[in-house]
Amino acid sequence: MNRLVIEADLAGQRISRHIYGHFSEHLGRCIYGGLWVGEDSRLPNVRGIRADVVEALRAIKVPNLRWPGGCFADEYHWMDGIGPRDRRPCMVNTHWGGVTESNHFGTHEYMDLCEQLGCEPYICGNVGSGTVREMQQWVEYLTAPSGPMADWRRANGRRDPWVVRLWGVGNENWGCGGNMRPEYYADQFRRYATYCRNFGGNALYRVACGPAGADYRWTEVLMRDAGRSMQGLAPHYYCGSGRHSHSATEFGEEDWFDQLRRALQMEELVTRHAAIMDQYDPERRVGMIVDEWGAWHAVEPGTNPAFLYQQNSLRDALVAAVTLNIFNRHCERVQGANIAQTVNVLQAMVLTEEHGDRLVRTPTYHVFEMYKQHQDAMRVPVHLSTEQYSCGDAEIPALSASASRQEGGAVLVTVCNVHPSRTVELECELRGMEASQARARVLTGQAITAHNTFDAPDTVCPATFEVSAPQRGRLVVRMPARSVVALELD
Repeated sequence: MNRLVIEADLAGQRISRHIYGHFSEHLGRCIYGGLWVGEDSRLPNVRGIRADVVEALRAIKVPNLRWPGGCFADEYHWMDGIGPRDRRPCMVNTHWGGVTESNHFGTHEYMDLCEQLGCEPYICGNVGSGTVREMQQWVEYLTAPSGPMADWRRANGRRDPWVVRLWGVGNENWGCGGNMRPEYYADQFRRYATYCRNFGGNALYRVACGPAGADYRWTEVLMRDAGRSMQGLAPHYYCGSGRHSHSATEFGEEDWFDQLRRALQMEELVTRHAAIMDQYDPERRVGMIVDEWGAWHAVEPGTNPAFLYQQNSLRDALVAAVTLNIFNRHCERVQGANIAQTVNVLQAMVLTEEHGDRLVRTPTYHVFEMYKQHQDAMRVPVHLSTEQYSCGDAEIPALSASASRQEGGAVLVTVCNVHPSRTVELECELRGMEASQARARVLTGQAITAHNTFDAPDTVCPATFEVSAPQRGRLVVRMPARSVVALELD
């Protein structure tokens, strides 16, 4: 029997809205053509920022946007991206296709984008090829109320300092960010953290580069040697690699199963990294910030392999949903996360036409919309007993769930059925709350490969889902195959 116990009266730990963060890198068509079209574009824009993309992203309550990378961050020199655009020096984007980067989208444009989205900026600074002074001056340029950097900012059109709390000190410094050993990076982080100072009322939240997947030694060394200097540690984990995976839309049940099995490994990664962090930080002062995660498939046929443009199917929606359930359940340690990436790259929220004006919301986008009420709500403990879904000799839990209590008292329960062909009956028991109403929506599709296109943008989108009202704290939900259900109880 599948049974979900929801302890509504034990809500206590807040699910940080920053778990629902996003990531935009100078990679392929994420920035140029995705977020930035320029003020002279025929596409509707606000100061060069594409209006329909902003509208779509505002609807999912983007809490923060990580920028400028990714690997690009550790070759990005911020001073090249300020001042008159026609005078900004170009550079070669050596990580992503060797294309010429115009630097037309820089610090001021990014901060404008964040203000249009209503989200916090999350800037990743250059440790790999930059200097301490360079990052120190970037912090000062953005946040200082006075001084030479503030004067330069005012000369470039911004009088008042911005509030920029979230700062990543390098990216993947074990790899593209410098191929550093953890001991060396820990010393570098302490050095950078020393000189990245608070100005005015801006208090920095310094995020250290975390491990790649299951590199537990990296976490051990960083927490041991630099834990006192950081406010966050950023693991990265992709549940698939473009070098080894198949198409995003042409796959069978074995591929479906394998992708979801690897997505569910996030539970073990979070648990084991959190246990190491607890040894050095029992008060849980340092947040785990999983600032790159998601599905990584082969690029779409006919596109530049370095641009990482991939479609997004119902399988990706389930990857996102089970991962967010994991983060919600571990919100005492997971304080932030950033899915990769926002537009036109990897597991994107939105895809835009390369030579047109249309936009499509992906199945993953709809998961973030269905889950958005978890942001800053209080986690409700859940206890799930679930059947297993078997494929070959392996098996994974068929169901995944998390829950939160809203400020007004309603409880949001998000449940996934990863079985591709079996409807699963789930008995729910609601404890500590008298609920008389239940409303639900479901995200599913006719096939495991279902996805949205520019010609058929609503193939996979949420629909109203009929559920009975709770009776004496109990209700039964018939979870359709390959589905995500958002259930609101009040």
